[in-house]
Amino acid sequence: MPTRNPFSRTDRFRSMSSSPARLIAFHLPQFHPIPENDEWWGKGFTEWTNTGKAKPLFPGHDQPKVPTDLGYYDLRLPEARKAQADLARKYGVEGFCYYHYWFGGKRLLERPVNEIIASGEPDFPFCLCWANESWTGIWHGAPRRMLMEQTYPGEADHRAHFEYLLTAFRDKRYITVDGRPMFVIYRAWQIPDVKAVLDFWNALADEAGIPHPFYVCVRTPDLDWNPLEHGFSATVTPSMPRIRHWISWAEPVARLRKYWKDKRKLPHIFQHAEVMDQMLAENVSGGKDYPCVIPNWDNTPRSGSRGVVLQGSTPELFRGHLRRALDRVKDNRPEERIVFVKSWNEWAEGNHLEPDLRFGHGYLEAVRDELARAGG
Repeated sequence: MPTRNPFSRTDRFRSMSSSPARLIAFHLPQFHPIPENDEWWGKGFTEWTNTGKAKPLFPGHDQPKVPTDLGYYDLRLPEARKAQADLARKYGVEGFCYYHYWFGGKRLLERPVNEIIASGEPDFPFCLCWANESWTGIWHGAPRRMLMEQTYPGEADHRAHFEYLLTAFRDKRYITVDGRPMFVIYRAWQIPDVKAVLDFWNALADEAGIPHPFYVCVRTPDLDWNPLEHGFSATVTPSMPRIRHWISWAEPVARLRKYWKDKRKLPHIFQHAEVMDQMLAENVSGGKDYPCVIPNWDNTPRSGSRGVVLQGSTPELFRGHLRRALDRVKDNRPEERIVFVKSWNEWAEGNHLEPDLRFGHGYLEAVRDELARAGG
């Protein structure tokens, strides 16, 4: 790695003074086999395994989802990673926020990001989100089956974790806010004394000669815990938890029961058009709470009848959702006109911007058009 400080550079990826928003898409790396998934789910398991075997569970259920432009890619291939980046850049996505897994020193699904850093390709901005949650069989009907437990062994582990992250933070492509590398944490409130951990990491950043990271916490709306009081710089609130906790499932499900004989196999169904206006979470932290939009949602490929479906999702519905999010950040400083998208490629959640057989580039075109509209 180069020893020069990359954080003083002029950002060559964007001109924030003229950009209406910084659109950052969460990115799932589970599109390549790993030994652990081979053991748990069968040889060769990837996210495509569940995606490809999905079946419609009720009349009008749009399953399975079939990728088009990028095909059933393997993220071990640099050509696949470059194709993703080229497509995202073409439609105005600033960068990817890769899910990062660290279980007390044990890493999973790390190969794509490791190779992106080592090779310098693709030349596309990225950051990391620590998905600090235990892996269980919950989406497969086995919630008590512990696959990989999320633990926090103590200071030595936090030091080792930061040293691993430092390689990414120093990469010239790493996404920053005011020169500070942005690092997202999924379940921050579960980390024992998380403020002390972030303070410790800041001290290690001082030792390494880099700015303190810009910590972003994924916020849960119904949790009485303010991340800004625990060392975080900002928050982001996904849309789906709001639906899960604040909207009754009874009425949408009842509307479809009459069409389905086996009521036990019916997932939780929402009409996307009816709940869209309630999906954008309340802005609780002013410009420090970044909106997170979703293009679509249907995680029945993973969880069957235990899943949640946004029925009738379309690029036009997403367009309105994204427009409200862009309007929310328009008065932020250019550095903090941030909108997250969940997600770029979570196919087994039915949650992706990548082109599929039904809508083609429709969701990406909505991104491009709404960014153009917001830019005036």
